[in-house]
Amino acid sequence: MKTIIFKTASVFLLPLLLLFSVFILLRGHYLPGGGFVGGLMASTAFVIHSFANGVERTKNIVKFHPGFLMPVGLALALLAGSLPLFLGETFMTGLWMDQPVPVIGSVGTALFFDTGVYLVVIGVTLTIIFTISEGL
Repeated sequence: MKTIIFKTASVFLLPLLLLFSVFILLRGHYLPGGGFVGGLMASTAFVIHSFANGVERTKNIVKFHPGFLMPVGLALALLAGSLPLFLGETFMTGLWMDQPVPVIGSVGTALFFDTGVYLVVIGVTLTIIFTISEGL
């Protein structure tokens, strides 16, 4: 049963959980977290919203089919892993910028790989959830 409290809470939880998922993504280089856990957290935010408000309203928020995120994320992860090959290093060798970026910290290929994983996890999870919900 969809209560007014659950609907109202889901509207506030969606941006908070998405922000927390980005925090988990960025935190993953130094502490537990990363692209997979951050992607699951972002997917959870959308699932909570779809349970409270319906799949169609959640799809309107996403604006595009979540399956689009899968090839984009895979390409980003593959590019991040392959970039060291062009510099004479082995596949998946971490490359880092010399200067840290404010708020984010050290930026390197690991961040781009994690971001690719983040996008793939969101795309796969939401595609599965939306497909199952449409069948009900």
